[in-house]
Amino acid sequence: MKNYTYPLGEAYFLDQLFPDPKIADPNLNFKTTADVIRHYSLKSLSADGIEGIKDVKVDLAFGSYQVQIEGEFEWEKVDRFAKRHWQAFSHSYAQKAIRGRDLMKELGVWNPMEGYHVNLNPFDGTSKWTLLPPLGLNISGQKGLLLMHYPPWAVAQAGTFDNSMTMQRWIRLLEKSGIDPTQTNRYKTIIDVNPVAAPGSGESEYPNDYMPIMMASAFFDGPEERNYIKSMLELYLTPPDWPEENTNTLPLLICGSPLYDPQAPGWFRTAYTDILPQDDHGIPQVNVLQAGKFRVFPHSKRETPYLICNHMIAAGVTGRCTSDPSKMPDIRLYEAQDMVAATFLKLYSDEPNRDPKDVKAEACRKWFGNPEGAGAPNPPEKEDQLILCALAQMDLFFEHDPKPRPRYSYKEAYSRCQCNDPIGSPCEGGIKPPDRSV
Repeated sequence: MKNYTYPLGEAYFLDQLFPDPKIADPNLNFKTTADVIRHYSLKSLSADGIEGIKDVKVDLAFGSYQVQIEGEFEWEKVDRFAKRHWQAFSHSYAQKAIRGRDLMKELGVWNPMEGYHVNLNPFDGTSKWTLLPPLGLNISGQKGLLLMHYPPWAVAQAGTFDNSMTMQRWIRLLEKSGIDPTQTNRYKTIIDVNPVAAPGSGESEYPNDYMPIMMASAFFDGPEERNYIKSMLELYLTPPDWPEENTNTLPLLICGSPLYDPQAPGWFRTAYTDILPQDDHGIPQVNVLQAGKFRVFPHSKRETPYLICNHMIAAGVTGRCTSDPSKMPDIRLYEAQDMVAATFLKLYSDEPNRDPKDVKAEACRKWFGNPEGAGAPNPPEKEDQLILCALAQMDLFFEHDPKPRPRYSYKEAYSRCQCNDPIGSPCEGGIKPPDRSV
């Protein structure tokens, strides 16, 4: 039995970066922060695909947390994980979120709706905020990165991102892009521009924008001592085993669009104005399916390929059948754009040094039938038409008791699409979805 022990960091800081054990579902049986750290460490080891782990122990000694990994594992993989795990929670990375939060408290802008309800979810209760960097996700084995707005409170309660509808839908998209189901964990790592867990759909939907673009720019970016977002991007975009000869980092999806949760692309626009294309009026653009490259810091060694995409749950919230599948919020357009995003990561995993505009063009030809992703989706392959249709059927029909979930499994939705007239259309033939315009 092998045993690898390493320091994770001072308790003073880690107690602020990991959720209070009292927040979690009682079934998780968290008593101390050490229990919380153990839980998320196990999940990250699993996400990185490190096999042979028998147990993880976390001890608090002399004001610091020590992590002990036991099992019949590959020493090199655990060594790589441990060094990056410590680094991620160090002074130069996740701890910068504490400085941003402290400044917010000093200025009196931390959780302005504290003690009041902000949505209709009885499980969220009243508004509460807690710092939540990427926990239980990849530490060293990621193959792509997602830039998003903020993590929902339910993640801190459940101790995982996997139970959220957003992540469940994203996994479906990854699998349909051709990524092996055993590898989808490698494409789920999230950096939030506001690393603050709060009630979902209660802090960002207009007019309840309590976590605006300005919050990310002012408190989690800016001066070196609190530039959390860029520091975390720089770290996570280049895994510890990234080949030296690679000219690119991992690809980055910047998730959010004008119809739903636009804050991550909005922050990106304010942070990287000079490298963005402009419209005829000189306005920097962050449009869905816009692709390009940037350097996280001016001195960054490698360029990062990026693609602007929808929030992963937007199709299920605002998508519907309309008379024009070339314009939002038509569900067919949503599904094709989202599959382009998943395919963008898939193609980069095969060839990491490609130009992002070429990768986007290949993905768009698959799901739109043209290299720009313009007009109504028209996949050349019948199977891809059925994939878009089945995904749309799942996003159009929901059950709400005991919790929101798709009414149909993928297999059931696919079968419905085969029976529709014309075949592969989610909005014609069979049982039509409800009209979401009213």
